[in-house]
Amino acid sequence: MTVTFLITGASGFVGSRVAAAAHRQPGVRVRHLSRRTPPGSEPGASVHGDLRDLPSLRGACAGTDVLVHCATRVDGDAESVEAVNDLGTRALVEEAVSAGVRRIVYVSTAAVYGRGPFRGVRPGEVPIAPASATSRTRAAAERHVLDAGGLVLRPHLVYGEGDRWVVPGLVWLLGELSATLTGCEALQSMIDVDTLGRAVVAAALSPAHDGGVHHVNHPEPVAVPDLLGAVCTLPQEPGGGAAVDVATALDRAAGNPLALHHLGMLTVDHWFVDDTFWKDLDCSPGEGFAAEFRRAAPWYRSFLQGRKAS
Repeated sequence: MTVTFLITGASGFVGSRVAAAAHRQPGVRVRHLSRRTPPGSEPGASVHGDLRDLPSLRGACAGTDVLVHCATRVDGDAESVEAVNDLGTRALVEEAVSAGVRRIVYVSTAAVYGRGPFRGVRPGEVPIAPASATSRTRAAAERHVLDAGGLVLRPHLVYGEGDRWVVPGLVWLLGELSATLTGCEALQSMIDVDTLGRAVVAAALSPAHDGGVHHVNHPEPVAVPDLLGAVCTLPQEPGGGAAVDVATALDRAAGNPLALHHLGMLTVDHWFVDDTFWKDLDCSPGEGFAAEFRRAAPWYRSFLQGRKAS
């Protein structure tokens, strides 16, 4: 029996890996929601629809068994992120329910919990307390999905080929500080993007993951010294080899709100656990940070070098 997936955000960092994993899955037919038909796409592989244009979503879910919603707007003003993440998701979910879609899966973020610290937190143990317009609207999107009986997946830090935020953001931060950090033992939940893509598809097909909220990260959190040690193996060593403690780093970042934000996230625990997610799932959580980062390192080096040259 063929299962038809409709994937939103299939050209994005996470959505592209979800689409690739779905294409490799026997018995799965994959369609993408797209504002325009990609050149060379197979007939029926693309469904027209724009989360910013609600009338365009009418009928988009017809013939769909599983909706996997990966599209998110992360930048722009409050009105624009609300239009896509909140209102667009609500309209899409309404279309899915109307079309009789059997499963709705939304790839969200642990950022809906707010600033932290979070140490060993399981789903449902702490309240939703988003600290930005993007996170607030993603929390609203979650509610639309959950109200329809859907499945919400919350990764924390996602890294790997195509990452333009997590590791490049750390490189930028250490450059702003002119040093790396010492004395910071915070734990960060992380998952590489390819494993995340496979996990999303496996969960979408799993009878044991029918609805509710799950954290989706590698079971072993990453200690900040290990994370920064890996980042510092990349070219043009961030910070020039110097090291400062957290108090000195905060002094150096004074007056730089973005650097202070990054430091605030990095220096406190963001460790989310989920004892049930990987159980009975037809997907491995992967080898973990050290091995997966080594595989992604050549891409990061090329990306960072290209960014420096431009």
